[in-house]
Amino acid sequence: MRENLDSKIRRVFGPVAINKKISNNASIARIPRFISEYLISYKCGDKQDASCISSLSRYIAELYPEPSQRDLFLSKLKEDGQLKLLDEFKVRVDLKNNAYILEIPSLQIFDAYVNDEIVKKNERIFSGLWGIGLLYYSPDALKTKRSMTPIVLEDFRPFQASYVDLNLFREGRRYFSLEEWRDLLVTSIGLNPEAYSPLQKTLLLFRLVPAIETNVNLLELGPRATGKTSLYRNTVYYARIYAGGTITPARLFFDARLSIPGDLALHDILVFDEISKVKLQNPDELASKLKDYMVDGFFERGALKRAHSTCSLVFVGNIDMEKVQDVGSVLSYLPGFMHDSAFLDRIHGFIPGWELPKIMKSEVSLASGYGLASDYLAEVLHRFRSESAEGVVNEHFELIGNYTIRDEKAVKKLLSGMIKLFFPNYEFDNRELAELATLATDLRNRVARLLTRMSPQEFPEKELGIRVRG
Repeated sequence: MRENLDSKIRRVFGPVAINKKISNNASIARIPRFISEYLISYKCGDKQDASCISSLSRYIAELYPEPSQRDLFLSKLKEDGQLKLLDEFKVRVDLKNNAYILEIPSLQIFDAYVNDEIVKKNERIFSGLWGIGLLYYSPDALKTKRSMTPIVLEDFRPFQASYVDLNLFREGRRYFSLEEWRDLLVTSIGLNPEAYSPLQKTLLLFRLVPAIETNVNLLELGPRATGKTSLYRNTVYYARIYAGGTITPARLFFDARLSIPGDLALHDILVFDEISKVKLQNPDELASKLKDYMVDGFFERGALKRAHSTCSLVFVGNIDMEKVQDVGSVLSYLPGFMHDSAFLDRIHGFIPGWELPKIMKSEVSLASGYGLASDYLAEVLHRFRSESAEGVVNEHFELIGNYTIRDEKAVKKLLSGMIKLFFPNYEFDNRELAELATLATDLRNRVARLLTRMSPQEFPEKELGIRVRG
């Protein structure tokens, strides 16, 4: 059965079909999956076997330093005058000195130079862009007025999907049954579909809704090792992850001192990982601005007036299952700023991570067949954000129960994203739609139960429903 599906995937998707077993290999897994899979396609082509892994491992080792190798790579740069490096390069603007400033994370350098033409050709480098860069050591740069590290990025080849055709994804859907397509998507995010039930697979794929639909806010709580964060780190390169710590208004919205936009303006998704440990600087101000933003995507800060973003927000956290009695008992795992019914009401769906199995041994939990290359899938999801399926939702669904406007918006947003993901060609039958509709409504019902537990008088118990129109 799997062999037949693999054969179909390779036949339909050709150059963007990747053997996921190779991309899960530990020797290349220290870089994000969407980068390793790009390199598999670039370096190996159709020859995706053990010799490919060996060659690729050496290639990565030569270009991407381990933390302990930082000084070794810097020594090579000093002695040879140049160095080819694999990294996620990032640029920020310094208006005072009329310069672009380069960050090189693997070398722990945050104030190098960059050729202006590289910036002009690669706008995404402002939010961080993986690729191979040619660095030059330029001691003469020390003679300038700017006190910066005398390293210059002179050449850069970004890693992007080499063949991004939405019609390939859209039209390819017709060759697969619903179950085959679901297995294809689960395999594409690096997991083994045989380790999940059909319902669990659909629940798992709801994590992708913020990547394919604009301004979606999700909450997921569950046990450790269920892949809550790794999906966004390895599959969605338009995401930025906050792993605990303190978040400032400048970092999130707009840095007035440097006159540069914050992460909301630069990414499709912001993931608040380990949410119980996240702290907000000036929590009253920042939580208020976040609530305003979560309504319609607009925000203001300082000199920045009425800016808009399509960035989705995802809040994830770990819970101890033995202490969880029901949905409402997880409130204690939320940080103080989320103990606000107005904030929680702006969350569109609550994914019950405890209903998903832990990711265990690689041969059991990780994908071993063919799926879509992660960089291709990430770009497809990103481009699908420019269209909405809410018209399809309005045509085919009837909401049942005591819906508020926010309930209605939440369910429609979730369904719009899932329809684009599961039926990108908009061809389906009512039975297939009903399955997605039931689960989307359930995710909103879980938010409603949290609200009831927090404020029972303002949010009395209710059960939202949905019906597929005949």
